[in-house]
Amino acid sequence: MTPELHRSMNPPHPAFSRREWLQRTSAGFGYLALSALATQRALAETAAPLAPKQPHFPAKAKRVLFLCMDGGPSHVDSFDYKPELAKYAGKAIGKGKVPTGKLMAPVWEFKQRGQSGLWISELFPKIATHADKLCLIRSMKTDVPNHPPAFLQMHCGIPTAPRPSMGAWITYGLGSMNENLPGFVTLSPNPGNGGSANYGSSFLPAIYQGTRIGNGRQPITQAKISNLAHPQLARPEQRAQLDFVQQLNRAALQRQPENAAIEGLIESHELAFRMQDALPSVIDIESESDTVKKLYGIGETTTDDFGRQCLMARRMLEAGVRFVEVNHGGWDQHRNLTEDHGKHAAAVDGPISGLLTDLEGRGLLKDTLVIFGGEFGRTPYAQIDDGRDHNHTGYTTWFAGAGVKPGHSHGETDEFGYESVIDPVHIHDWHATILHLLGLEHTKLTYRYAGRDMRLTEVKGNVVKGILA
Repeated sequence: MTPELHRSMNPPHPAFSRREWLQRTSAGFGYLALSALATQRALAETAAPLAPKQPHFPAKAKRVLFLCMDGGPSHVDSFDYKPELAKYAGKAIGKGKVPTGKLMAPVWEFKQRGQSGLWISELFPKIATHADKLCLIRSMKTDVPNHPPAFLQMHCGIPTAPRPSMGAWITYGLGSMNENLPGFVTLSPNPGNGGSANYGSSFLPAIYQGTRIGNGRQPITQAKISNLAHPQLARPEQRAQLDFVQQLNRAALQRQPENAAIEGLIESHELAFRMQDALPSVIDIESESDTVKKLYGIGETTTDDFGRQCLMARRMLEAGVRFVEVNHGGWDQHRNLTEDHGKHAAAVDGPISGLLTDLEGRGLLKDTLVIFGGEFGRTPYAQIDDGRDHNHTGYTTWFAGAGVKPGHSHGETDEFGYESVIDPVHIHDWHATILHLLGLEHTKLTYRYAGRDMRLTEVKGNVVKGILA
């Protein structure tokens, strides 16, 4: 070892021996920095990979909020009014591609809402008060009727293998709007159904993957982000430690200037350090007024958990996070649909209503794209009496906010709500439209991997122009 290198490895703080300093250095940043080492490929194409980037064309939306209903909520009981279901309830059907089964009437009454007259059921009475903000897509379809592949396709574009998630693609394309925060955050994601692949970056640089807060099996109040506070060092000492690590990293970069991974590592360490200051205050909702907390249903047993997630999401969007996903699971009712769908809807209905009200009141809805939906819908025929099976051939999602027609319904399923028959919207079209609203041309948002230009929409997808404002 040369004297110069020996000196460079001496700890800059006299309280620690060199060995202890290096031990602390190796473990100091944990999850926040080392998550960016999930791949050895280049972590950055520029010195600031999360810096804001220009879209391909002027955008209506600047940010995305995805309200992900994991498990497949029933469209025929919520947003897709089919009076024929009530008329022929209990009768066996076998028409066309519809499997033989006994039709099950909608459990909740449908009513026309707002000036637009959109049909929305009593399953979501508070969301229904925002009917004139909603753009319903009632002709969705996806490729697979099983949860893990359908959930993966909703997030990553294909059902067969992990690819970069939609949030990672969007952050890659547009960057973040706050250099001290991640570009993509997911709240309480389901550990199953593909797990981390649903917010991962796959072959994209790892800095674009989602930052996970909590998981769907614990209350959001128990969620922790590792290493937001150093367990042993005060901030000045930690800064000195980081400066020492970065000195070594920059020396390595001088020796290997072609190694973009080192440059990305330097950036990821700096982002991790900045996040330690910025993120805790953003996710801390206690500074909000009692009026705002009540708007989100915080403090009420049924709505407290999801309400906290929604309020945290609003704070993140307001602070400059580009893509936030809020998750609520448990919608897979093959039996006991009346009770369980009712329970899950009660948990999210008020908080989502409050969120839409709050976003509009703060002037954020005009350039925020809000998305609501699950990986597929449910069948019009009954399963185990009070239940419905998976239905991937026709279901409903909705958009609200930037760039979409408010109070609008697009597409139709057949008279029973089984299959999309008018203006069907495949999941590739759905993704293409989301990117379009953000000013991104889905065929141009690509990344070279495995010998070809990869993209979220694979080799398909068309923008659904009928929903654009």
